[in-house]
Amino acid sequence: MKSNLTPLGPKADKDTVRRSNLSLVLRAVRDEGEATRAGVAARVGLTRAAVSSLVEQLIDIGFLTESGKTFSGQAGRPGTALKVARTGPAGLGVEVNIDYVSVCVVDLAGTGRVRLTEHLDNRGAPPAEVLARAAGIAARTLESAREQELSPVGVALALPGLVSGGTVRQAPNLGWNQVPAEELFAASLAAEQPGREALPVSSENEANLAALAELWFGGLDTVRSFLYLTGEIGVGGAVVIDGELLRGAHGFAGEIGHVVVDAEGPQCRCGSRGCLEQYAGQAALLRAAGIQESGSGSGVAELERRARAGDERAVAAVAEAGRMLGRVLSGTVNLLDPDAVVLGGIYRNLMPWLSPPADEELTGRVVSGLWTPGSGRLRASSVAGDAARGAAALVMTRVLADPVAYADGRETG
Repeated sequence: MKSNLTPLGPKADKDTVRRSNLSLVLRAVRDEGEATRAGVAARVGLTRAAVSSLVEQLIDIGFLTESGKTFSGQAGRPGTALKVARTGPAGLGVEVNIDYVSVCVVDLAGTGRVRLTEHLDNRGAPPAEVLARAAGIAARTLESAREQELSPVGVALALPGLVSGGTVRQAPNLGWNQVPAEELFAASLAAEQPGREALPVSSENEANLAALAELWFGGLDTVRSFLYLTGEIGVGGAVVIDGELLRGAHGFAGEIGHVVVDAEGPQCRCGSRGCLEQYAGQAALLRAAGIQESGSGSGVAELERRARAGDERAVAAVAEAGRMLGRVLSGTVNLLDPDAVVLGGIYRNLMPWLSPPADEELTGRVVSGLWTPGSGRLRASSVAGDAARGAAALVMTRVLADPVAYADGRETG
């Protein structure tokens, strides 16, 4: 009889086990912020002697530092405090959006160390030109990182639209189709840094990366399953289930901005009609409020200012967007049963006027009856939840998974 069981891999050798344990110890210290050897041993389930050997190696390769004394409150001698190093490997995240480019560098702790953002209207510009501009900003960011004794080991691009295999399959608001983004960006970055070793480049949908940043750095506490929506020129979405990003069969899960609200509604750039984006995207909001759209972000700031001043048209525009969001979200909540819905991007500052109508729709349409107004299940994203930081942190997950491979500031294995 033919077996459907997956063949077992080869038995792990001593080197593989040690590399895995080095990762375990490094991640334990990173998660705690500060820890003793005894505390790490208790957390990871290894002997103190084994942990001490692993810690010494991580200190030798520059990934951990040890200093001072810390008291655990238990009997015995106080231990020295372990922390992840503030120098060494770093990740670079580059968010290319419709009206800006934002670049971030994070260290091993996930701390943002350098940030550069430029407001650029990227609509209609040739993709190669947009990515070359982004590479120029990234190159300046890398120099600032190196001045802080950080050694970037890779780049992750955060891109709006359908991203797969290094290519933007479709980004309607940018007008991109089948754009080899990783290849174009890598070539431009190499040209910006002659004589330097090329960094590996990866790419991901920007809403997915913002959701990961929210998961890793936001104020979600025990929430591990949530929907994430980001309002920009378009509406991006991501789904996190039990702490893992739901990508779907082809990596395109979460495209909530193109869920149809009204099949007879306005034409969308994606080719369909009546998509959520046409009711709750930035352009739709500003148009409904009677505000001239601006590539610098001033239009959204004006919308918020008018809403705070009680301008009826502005308040009505945001409220209608909230109703449409709640209507679409209720279907997704019924389908996936998340703990929370997190709204980021331009929605974060519009929550006082956006949230009540969205909550009302969710309360009336979520069939479980578990959604009630003011429950806190509909919440604004934290300021930490942005795509560039999520992208940079994603690079660092590879370092944390196998620190030995990056011991000299670049991947070695």
